Amino acid sequence: MDVLAQVMEPFRWLMSAVLVAFHDGLTALGLPADGGGTWTLAIIGLVLVVRATLVPVFLAQVRAQRRMRQLQPDLKALQEKYAGRTDQPSRQAMAQEQMALYKKHGTNPFSACLPLLIQAPFFLGLFQVLAGIPDAVGRGTGIGAMEAAQAEQFNVSTIFGAPLSASLLHGGGDAAAVAVLAVAMILVMTACQFLTQKLVSARTMTTGDADNPLVRQQRILLYALPIVFALGGAFFPIGVLVYWTVSNLWTLGQQYLVNRKA
Repeated sequence: MDVLAQVMEPFRWLMSAVLVAFHDGLTALGLPADGGGTWTLAIIGLVLVVRATLVPVFLAQVRAQRRMRQLQPDLKALQEKYAGRTDQPSRQAMAQEQMALYKKHGTNPFSACLPLLIQAPFFLGLFQVLAGIPDAVGRGTGIGAMEAAQAEQFNVSTIFGAPLSASLLHGGGDAAAVAVLAVAMILVMTACQFLTQKLVSARTMTTGDADNPLVRQQRILLYALPIVFALGGAFFPIGVLVYWTVSNLWTLGQQYLVNRKA
């Protein structure tokens, strides 16, 4: 656990530092330091910074998906070559030839997961910061780059009556307001994730290739990722839900623009 904490510390510090920088900038413009709207705007600013930084990764993903489409005829020919051959040597040989094709085209069937994997430690860092604020306030300390006074300001801030530090399962403040806001954002971010995967599938799936590994992967992601977001959202503080909802809206808009251009 100590090793994990040490690994995550730079991400906690970075995410909290960017969050605090936006908060300080907004308060300098006259917004209240303990206002829920101020902290919400700071979280949105954090999303924009993180997602703008990941644009090159997204473009690399798009190029990888393009290469995956280009090798579909080769993959189909390979499947036809080994059709009906279920013995272990044939399965191993097919897998080796598939890997050779991926290497030749400079891609792999898991390219669609790359942005999520890269964003994961940053998101986990923010989650640990926001989820740990109530405990930090109880100790009278800060967390990450957030000083004790700023942690206290965040802890008392609310939007639509729901504390930003509260979650659907752990409560805090007005339980009804937390439930309504949390469920609404969970539905929005889950819908965005589903629609994004539909757009990705529209660009990568090939009609009639039901046994294609890329098609199977996209079908799994189409339903698995929204389920993960829906279940995980119950544990996320409202502040984290704001981050992930805005991030998913960004992802949906980004993928829509790519599909429209294509």
